[in-house]
Amino acid sequence: MKISLTKKHYISIASVVVMLAIWQSAAYYFGSALIVPQPKDTFLTVFKLIGDLDFIQVVGATVLRGLFGFFISAVMGLFVGVLSGLRPNFNTFISPFLVTIRSVPVISLILLALIWFNPNVVPIFIAMLTMFPFICTNVADGIKSVDPNLIQMANFYRVDKRKILRCVYIPAIMPFIISGASSAMGIGWRAIIIGEVLSQPKYGIGTKMQSAQTYLNVEAVIAWTLIAIIISFAFEKIIRLYEKRVLKWRAQ
Repeated sequence: MKISLTKKHYISIASVVVMLAIWQSAAYYFGSALIVPQPKDTFLTVFKLIGDLDFIQVVGATVLRGLFGFFISAVMGLFVGVLSGLRPNFNTFISPFLVTIRSVPVISLILLALIWFNPNVVPIFIAMLTMFPFICTNVADGIKSVDPNLIQMANFYRVDKRKILRCVYIPAIMPFIISGASSAMGIGWRAIIIGEVLSQPKYGIGTKMQSAQTYLNVEAVIAWTLIAIIISFAFEKIIRLYEKRVLKWRAQ
C-alpha cells in the first residue's frame, strides 16, 4: 500500500525533529542523565518498560480508570447537557456549578479526594469532575444550535418525536459531543495521572512516575511520560476517526 505524505505531514515531522534536537541540545548542555537524559537512552528505557512483566497491568489500570471516568462523565454530561439546552431556567441554575467545577484547582480536588476515597477511586473521581463540564457544555451548545423554527415546523406537521430526535437533534449535537469528548480526553488523561501520582494506587502510570522520581530515575520519568503521550494520542486519533464517520453520516 502506497503511503502519500502531504505538506502537513512534512511540517509535523519537522516539528518532531526540532523537538528532538532541542532535547538533545539540552542533554548535551547539562551533561547529566540526572537532569536531562539523552533521547536515545530514554527511548531505550521506553522499550525496556514495555518489556516488563507488569507493563500491561500498569498501563491497563490507568486506561481503565480513564475510560471509566469518561463513561460516567459522558452519561452525566449528556443528561445534564440536554436538559440545559432544552430548559433555559435549568441552564441558568446549572451554570454556576459548571463554572465552579472548572475553576477549582485540580490539586484541591485531589487533596479532598484523598480524604474521601481509597487510592484506586481518586483518579476516577478526578477524571470524572474534570471531563464532565466539557461534555455537558458542548451538548448544551449543540442543543441550542438547533433552529427552533425547524422544531416548530416539525411539531406543526405532527412529525413523530422519535424522528425529530433521530433526524434533527442527534445530527446537530454529535459534532459538539465529539469536540467535547476530544477536549475532555486531553484534560482527563493528565488529571488521572496527577491523581495517580498523589494517591499511589498499586498499579498506574502515575505511581510508576512517582517511584522513578523518588529514585532520581529521570529517564524512567520521561519514558513513562512518553508512554502516556502515546496513549493520549491514540485515543485522540480514535475520536477523530469517529468524527469523520459522524460527518459522513450527517451528510447522508
